[in-house]
Amino acid sequence: MSVRRLAKEQPATFAFTEATMEQAKWWISKYPTGRQQSAVIPILWLVQKQEGWVCEPAIRAIAMLLAMPVIRVLEVVTFYTMFQLEPVGSVAVVQVCGTTPCMIRGAEELMRVCKEKIGPKDHRSADGKFSWEEVECMGACANAPMAAINDYYYEDLTPEFLEQILAEFALGKTPEPGSFAGRHSCEPEGGPLTLLDPSLYDGSRAEPIKALPNAPTPA
Repeated sequence: MSVRRLAKEQPATFAFTEATMEQAKWWISKYPTGRQQSAVIPILWLVQKQEGWVCEPAIRAIAMLLAMPVIRVLEVVTFYTMFQLEPVGSVAVVQVCGTTPCMIRGAEELMRVCKEKIGPKDHRSADGKFSWEEVECMGACANAPMAAINDYYYEDLTPEFLEQILAEFALGKTPEPGSFAGRHSCEPEGGPLTLLDPSLYDGSRAEPIKALPNAPTPA
C-alpha cells in the first residue's frame, strides 16, 4: 500500500461554496439518524470538485460538518487514491493507466509525452495548468492504452494523439473523449468478429417450449 500524506504547503482557510454546501446537505439527508458520517466520501468528492484537491483545512471543515473526529476523515482521504492531496492542474489532470494491458500497448510512451509536455508526475506544470500521475487499472483494458483526463476517458491512444489532446486543452478546448481508433465501445479493431448472424441472438432460432410429460394442464 502506498503512503499518502498531505501536501507540505496548505492554505490557511477553506470554505464551502453555497452550491457545494447545498449538495453536501443533500447527501447527509440520504442517511438515517446517527449515520450521517457515512456521507464523508461523497462530501470529500464534492470538495475536490470545488477546489481540485483536498486540503487540510477542508478535512477539518468536513469533520466539523459531520461531527466526526478529524482523524477519521484523514483516514478516509489518505486511503482512497481518487482523492488528490496536493494541488493539481487547473486545466487538465491526466491519469495514465500503467497496469499490464496498457503497459503492453504503449503506456510508457504516453508517460514519456506527459513528462515532456507537463513535467514530473505528481506535480503541476510550471504554469500550473496541467498535472499527471500514473494510476492502476481503470477498466478500459480492451481499448488500451488509455488515460483519464478530468472526468472522461481517452482510449486507444498513441503518443501523437495524446500530444494533440494536451495541445487542445492548452488552447482552452475540451477534446472529444472516447476511442481514438474509431471504436464505438470496446469491440475488436475493425469491427465485430463473432455473432455476425443476427439469428444467433435475435430469438428467431428459438424453438417452442415443449410441455414436460405428465405436467399439469394449465387452468
